[in-house]
Amino acid sequence: MLKEIKTLPNNPELVGLAELFRDIQYSENGQKLNLLVPWSVNQLPDRKQKHPLIVFVQGSGWTKPNIDYKIPLLSHFAEAGYVVASVSHRNYRDGFQAPAYLVDVKTAIRFLRANAEKYGIDKDKVMIMGTSSGGNTSLLVGVTADDPQYKSDEYADESDSVSAVIDIFGPTDLLRRFFNANNREEAAEVINNLLEADDEESKNHVATLEMALGKDHEKWIPLLESLSPSKVANEENSKIPFLLMHGTADNVVNVEQLDRMYNSLKAANADVEAYYIEDGIHGSNFWSPEVRETIRKWVAEKFPL
Repeated sequence: MLKEIKTLPNNPELVGLAELFRDIQYSENGQKLNLLVPWSVNQLPDRKQKHPLIVFVQGSGWTKPNIDYKIPLLSHFAEAGYVVASVSHRNYRDGFQAPAYLVDVKTAIRFLRANAEKYGIDKDKVMIMGTSSGGNTSLLVGVTADDPQYKSDEYADESDSVSAVIDIFGPTDLLRRFFNANNREEAAEVINNLLEADDEESKNHVATLEMALGKDHEKWIPLLESLSPSKVANEENSKIPFLLMHGTADNVVNVEQLDRMYNSLKAANADVEAYYIEDGIHGSNFWSPEVRETIRKWVAEKFPL
């Protein structure tokens, strides 16, 4: 060894290192997830370390989430010591009506708990985060813990509950989102007008709603209410912390959707923290360094390593 060459320490604890396991099938229906796992789980197995789990649901308009899309952003959590799962779900355009997407994500959570030892997961520290429709899904997971109506037979002995929720520009009141309606009566009027309309745009709108919600139009309103986390949240089911973020220039999901969720959670005496992202749109410029750092700090506060 030469004296003039400097020496750096090695990394016996494998700090800051993670690996990606792609396309793990978690359900008999073929749904898959990507999993980011700290290196220490597999390369230092004698440590038997348990890591908090972050489940991520990419926005897709309730179609097919791209489970690769946010891997660069999510990898920073894995490097810090979290296990991170990017989860897919069934696509309503393939004939899988709501709430299939919610059933799938809950199944994924139970799958991960069932395989907690294999992947180094702390079953008691599970958080969910999602963008857009994934934000809606994440909030619903948070306020419908172990609800039997959303539970498949797979991994039935495990819980699908979570200990914290992060919603990124998700729709929270679907009557307002789809019909610009503040209540059932207004929604019913809009639906009736759509069904009676003869123009191509209205017919296409109805066809899309039928794919997502079914052809029994009488069930649309109660179904959409049950999938509106701002309407579902109450003091009993909202005892976990929530982080809400929404861009003020979002022209896909209006920022008022955050307001509705925030007001609902405050009325339920929930632990909720919320941020407007100045001039933030639906993705893209939304992801400022300040936004990412705020999320990082919040995660670290709720699930310290």
